[in-house]
Amino acid sequence: MSARSELASPVRGNLNRTGRRRNRWFAQVGWRHLVALLGVLFSLFPIVFVLSAALNPLGTLSTTELVPTGGVSLSNFGGLFERTAFGRWFLNSLLIAGLASFASVFLSALAAYAFSRMRFRGRRVGLLSLLLIQMFPQFLAIVAIYLIFGTITDLWPSIGFNTPWGLLLLYLGGALGVNTWLMKGFFDTLPRELDESATMDGASHAQVFFRIMLPLVAPILAVAGLLAFIGTINEFLMANVFLTSTDSKTLAVGMYGLLEGNERNNNFGIFAAGTLLTAIPTVLVFQFLQRYIVSGLTSGAVKG
Repeated sequence: MSARSELASPVRGNLNRTGRRRNRWFAQVGWRHLVALLGVLFSLFPIVFVLSAALNPLGTLSTTELVPTGGVSLSNFGGLFERTAFGRWFLNSLLIAGLASFASVFLSALAAYAFSRMRFRGRRVGLLSLLLIQMFPQFLAIVAIYLIFGTITDLWPSIGFNTPWGLLLLYLGGALGVNTWLMKGFFDTLPRELDESATMDGASHAQVFFRIMLPLVAPILAVAGLLAFIGTINEFLMANVFLTSTDSKTLAVGMYGLLEGNERNNNFGIFAAGTLLTAIPTVLVFQFLQRYIVSGLTSGAVKG
């Protein structure tokens, strides 16, 4: 018995040390992996559910399961293009979101450069005005905007209701604001010696802005452009008021129409298929701009 006890004590000691190591690892690192795993599962749940609904051959909400058991089919994607004007909505959204985000970033960059590098009367008032205006959503002025565009539609139908150009003008009305403040802060971090050196060499303000400043502020331009694109392509309230004809609708307005009334259950599979296709432009834009964002972060980390 004594020999067995002597042999068992080292084994028991090794087990205790192993248990203590595991407890220490979980207390220091392991719980973080658990939280990360729960976060990933929580994030993937709606994506998996929408994917399952898009591949559900019955195409109804009541028959959709997290893991499809009734087979897999692409009929919802075919029905999406056959029964709706999804292709037209897709092109309208890309056109409006692309032009609106580009114009928004360009105008905000011009305003930010002026507020950061130039000193003029009303500069402080202008900055505060931009900040205060952003406190009130654009939808508060929907009645006045609707009346204005009613007159514009009678005089210039090409930029009135049910046209992408009219909605683009509406979005550009609120283009300045938060982006201007973000870009101004980025411009303020650039040394003024760059401007002075270029000016001494005979460069104009336009040359300084386009050839020197814009390449240096590419990370904030990428972030502002991405946010503007996502916000515009997902915008629904204003677009739902100004776009009523089928061919002029954007993705948000057109997809909402699939769930109106009593057709919500029957059209859910088609809606899920359209949702997956709608996410493609945002993912592609993010992948395209990601290298600018990462390069800006890494260059800023080793600056100085």
